[in-house]
Amino acid sequence: MSDFEEIRFKAELFSKGNRYEDMSEGRVFEHHWGRTLTPGDNAAFTTQTLSFCPLYFNEPYAQSLGHPKTVLNPLLVFNTVFGLTVEDLSEGGGPFLGVDECEFRQPVYVGDTLTARSTVTAARESKGQKGFGIVTWHTEGFNQAGDLVIDFKRTNLVRKRTVAPAVPSTARET
Repeated sequence: MSDFEEIRFKAELFSKGNRYEDMSEGRVFEHHWGRTLTPGDNAAFTTQTLSFCPLYFNEPYAQSLGHPKTVLNPLLVFNTVFGLTVEDLSEGGGPFLGVDECEFRQPVYVGDTLTARSTVTAARESKGQKGFGIVTWHTEGFNQAGDLVIDFKRTNLVRKRTVAPAVPSTARET
């Protein structure tokens, strides 16, 4: 047996992320890690998305408008906070259904570290997708000082841990 085959044979598969059964209304997820956003992150994101607002890449311009340094592209802030939630909320599988009520509360600057917290605001079984529930979370993003910088609601189909067996056709007819 090759080393690769031996490792593969010994490997244990673990399911990733939480499932619908873990999503009771009111449950709070304090997402770990956080992410410090660098000048390179901001420049790459801003350039790749063709967002040529000088506020996002010209420090003297940002300072002329009263900012202490370069402002981070708000869509980078959104994507970073959203990304911090994936491991806990949607990594277990299920299509993304949308974001609502997104508000940018205050500017985020190069060098800031973002963290996130999400609260389950609604959860129900899907009527059209067997084996899934529909869950909505209110996600809040904070800077290193603990200031709220962004919040939004997001909704996903979330895979169930177990799927109820199908009802036999004869049972439905009675």
